[in-house]
Amino acid sequence: MEEELKCPVCGSLFREPIILPCSHNVCLPCARTIAVQTPESEQHLPPLLHPRGPAAAAAAAAAGPGAGAAAGSAACLEPECAAGGGDHADKLSLHSETDSGYGSYTPSLKSPNGVRVLPLVPAPPGAAAAPRGAGPASSSLTCPQCHRSASLDQRGLRGFQRNRLLEAIVQRYQQGRAAAAAAAKCQLCDRSPPEPAAVLCEQCEVLYCASCQLRCHPARGPFAKHRLAPPPAHPGAPGGGGDGGGGGKGAGGGRKPPACAEHDLENYSMYCVSCRSPVCYQCLEEGKHGKHDVKALGAVWKQHKAQLSQALNGVSDKAKEAKEFLVQLKNLLQQIQENGLDYEACLVAQCDALVDALTRQKAKLLTKVTKEREHKLKVVWDQINHCTLKLRQSTGLMEYCLEVIKENDPSGFLQISDALIKRVQVSQEQWVKGALEPKVSAEFDLTLDSEPLLQSIHQLDFIQMKCRVPPVPLLQLEKCCTRNNSVTLAWRMPPLSHNPVEGYILELDDGDGGQFREVYVGKETLCTIDGLHFNSTYNARVKAFNSSGVGPYSKTVILQTSDVAWFTFDPSSAHRDIVLSNDNQTATCNSYDDRVVLGTAAFSKGVHYWELHVDRYDNHPDPAFGIARINVVKDMMLGKDDKAWAMYVDNNRSWFMHCNSHTNRTEGGVSKGATVGVLLDLNKHNLTFYINGQQQGPPAFENIEGVFMPALSLNRNVQVTLHTGLEVPQCVKQPKLPNN
Repeated sequence: MEEELKCPVCGSLFREPIILPCSHNVCLPCARTIAVQTPESEQHLPPLLHPRGPAAAAAAAAAGPGAGAAAGSAACLEPECAAGGGDHADKLSLHSETDSGYGSYTPSLKSPNGVRVLPLVPAPPGAAAAPRGAGPASSSLTCPQCHRSASLDQRGLRGFQRNRLLEAIVQRYQQGRAAAAAAAKCQLCDRSPPEPAAVLCEQCEVLYCASCQLRCHPARGPFAKHRLAPPPAHPGAPGGGGDGGGGGKGAGGGRKPPACAEHDLENYSMYCVSCRSPVCYQCLEEGKHGKHDVKALGAVWKQHKAQLSQALNGVSDKAKEAKEFLVQLKNLLQQIQENGLDYEACLVAQCDALVDALTRQKAKLLTKVTKEREHKLKVVWDQINHCTLKLRQSTGLMEYCLEVIKENDPSGFLQISDALIKRVQVSQEQWVKGALEPKVSAEFDLTLDSEPLLQSIHQLDFIQMKCRVPPVPLLQLEKCCTRNNSVTLAWRMPPLSHNPVEGYILELDDGDGGQFREVYVGKETLCTIDGLHFNSTYNARVKAFNSSGVGPYSKTVILQTSDVAWFTFDPSSAHRDIVLSNDNQTATCNSYDDRVVLGTAAFSKGVHYWELHVDRYDNHPDPAFGIARINVVKDMMLGKDDKAWAMYVDNNRSWFMHCNSHTNRTEGGVSKGATVGVLLDLNKHNLTFYINGQQQGPPAFENIEGVFMPALSLNRNVQVTLHTGLEVPQCVKQPKLPNN
């Protein structure tokens, strides 16, 4: 609560607080320091708030447009010195940087709350005093919190009401804090009794005296960011959580009832609703409140107390939620700390495991190197021993032969010369090619490929931090299927895939081997595509994507739509007079006028055939059979507009009709039990009709292109049943082309 009791200018507890027009409070001494005088040359600038009181309004009217009420200076803002214009030391002649006449409140390090206090500036020497009757400059006061300016009237700062309630609360708070400071004791003192507490650490929640604070809680290291506050309030003090009403009652019981600011001898007894201020009876009889809406002071007091209590209930609920949220945040801090330690331990264990694995692999590799080295050394030593033996034998033989050659006995020489020659030749043959070359190399044929491992170590990171593109999705073929001219595809991500997936892109070709196009983008892993061509082969593939990019395509799946079309009458597009039954396969009508109903299938290519069986045929009506666009007119016979192509027939003959044009009258009609066939060949772009299996006239329409739906118009005298999924009649059936 202490922050509510501090002046926004000086930062200390309020002293003689006054209420500004914007409902903020400021100390009376501080108000004197922040009031600013507006020079006469700039009185045309309108203040944000108009002057207070009727006298100010009269003075403004006498001075002319834009003139403010008279107010001499910061020292002469009181009524008793408003007329003293000779002392320029007490006058305000301070302007803002732009000479606007309003105080500038730029944040400053020299003031407690960032409010720049404007000091008094003496008048220049030799300046003449303003004449008593002259129009003085107006003074204004800018709120240090909302920066709204208010002009002062002839009463100066005394024209603002004193906040007596706030003053009493500050006084009560100071008394309670003094008592609490005397009662709070240090929690770390070794003395008995402990020293009075000087500060409370809000983070440690410990009371310290001055010496214990220096010894146990120095303002450095981790304690530098801790906030030290005064000792908590005494339980009996305001805001201390105890019964603070006793002190308030005692303080309030001895207070004098407040007197009216304009009539010192009268106490406040009424409340002006228009001005939102308490008034006395004399204000109602003589002042400006005479014609205002007024109420009893006690009644308004109770009403506003009730409103404040009700508003406090909402604030109390929010405060309760905030406390619970703070508890949640503190628990979250503890959880983060614990989880951080756990993850650190897990990370250390994982890295230690990697180091252990690398150490074991290092030992294996060193063993291989040792074996290779020992093998090379053994081969070289064997070769050295063998060569040394050969060399010793050859050297001995050479020395012996040289000695034999030195002898001068021919007969003795010839006796052994043949044998010596053979021995020398044999010794020479022992030094074959390669015998004097090392069998092994000094180089080790072992190359350690550590680059992939180093690359993996450099890429070692947490999964959510090294987001890569998703892997290839796996198509679930057991869930992929076709129905009529719709296909359904399902897929999933491979197991143990850690890369996140934000969505999928499904692509389908045109059913004729053309290019792929996107048909679905989203997060689902199951998708059905409707409205495809019948008797067509489609290729489909899917890929995943995330913030890092798009992954590779899946394998392509081939899907074949139905050879023939299965459909019913569409109740959603039928005229409201159409009556459907038999699972929307039988249609009749409630009206004597012709009404249109469409089928649920749409065709744009291929050859399609369906039949309609006449279940009831009364009074020779003219039902019409054919095809139509989806936006065909449904309250007249089929074929009368340009959106339908039809054959209408009675019991004797038939006509083809499009755009209300009747052509090709053909003998032969329908009756109960008749069957009408419709053959739509979009490969040849023509439409042909059949009655009871026989072609009715020539091809009815040619050169038709686009998307068409089966259509029928009838009235209440006819009932027909639709038969679909039929093979094309043999007389016009085309051979099926092989698929690519």
